[in-house]
Amino acid sequence: MKVTVVGAGAVGASCAEYIAIKDFASEVVLLDIKEGFAEGKAMDLMQTAPLNGFDTKITGVTNDYSQTAGSQICVITSGIPRKPGMTREELIGINAGIVKTVANNLVQHSPNTILIVVSNPMDTMTYLAHKVTGLPKNRIIGMGGALDSARFKYRLAEALGAPLSDVDGMVIGGHSDTGMIPLTRLATRNSVPVSKFISEERLQQVLEDTKVGGATLTKLLGTSAWYAPGAAVSALVQAIACDLKKLFPCSVLLEGEYEMKDICIGVPVILGKNGIESIVEIELSAAEKAQMAESAEGVRNTNALLDA
Repeated sequence: MKVTVVGAGAVGASCAEYIAIKDFASEVVLLDIKEGFAEGKAMDLMQTAPLNGFDTKITGVTNDYSQTAGSQICVITSGIPRKPGMTREELIGINAGIVKTVANNLVQHSPNTILIVVSNPMDTMTYLAHKVTGLPKNRIIGMGGALDSARFKYRLAEALGAPLSDVDGMVIGGHSDTGMIPLTRLATRNSVPVSKFISEERLQQVLEDTKVGGATLTKLLGTSAWYAPGAAVSALVQAIACDLKKLFPCSVLLEGEYEMKDICIGVPVILGKNGIESIVEIELSAAEKAQMAESAEGVRNTNALLDA
């Protein structure tokens, strides 16, 4: 199993590290446009192999897509990171050009690959990848919902005073501060609704903290987070590579599901060897449907900027 990660910055390097440590891939190719940067990151990571006990080979390359040929899964992290005060949408002008070039180069050398898009604004970049590559819908996946759901579970466990392994919850909708929809109604602690343990007011605070999870970290760090995004990507890659049939919320192209068409937005899917094995349609409340429609409108508005 060969996996390519484009972009050797903090997020891309974390992706490569977590994939390698899990030891299910034979090779991870780390590609960047900056001369020697990916090679240095790859060398540094390979020197952790004797200490972390993995056999995955990590190869760094500078802008040579021929080295990515035959990759079963390709991850696109490239683009400028979000700065404090910057919305994901403000990144579109620069990142759209980058993602278009990267996606086309990857598919040229690995026509059967499955693409995982991390670059922001993620739902729009996932949609763009569909438009420029023409790959089947099951082979292009936006990572955002998996990350947002991890942040939701973190906030839930914090509010409950419970271990994270006790908590389950999911975030759907757009991967943006205003677009994501933490499904508090369905969140549980060992199958018991979390509303049995905490007040509605506290649960609402969890929801709000989840929605600004990325912005909170950007403010603290001065740039986008990287550990959790890297871990989220590695979980998706492993589910596909190992045909685990795991359920994650991901940004995927809808063609009638959830009464939406021609849009990439976060919904629960089953991931396996074919990428998206199926889209899971859950019954949403009237309020959740309204939130989903509002989120979709925001994504469409950002998509419209691609043609501006």
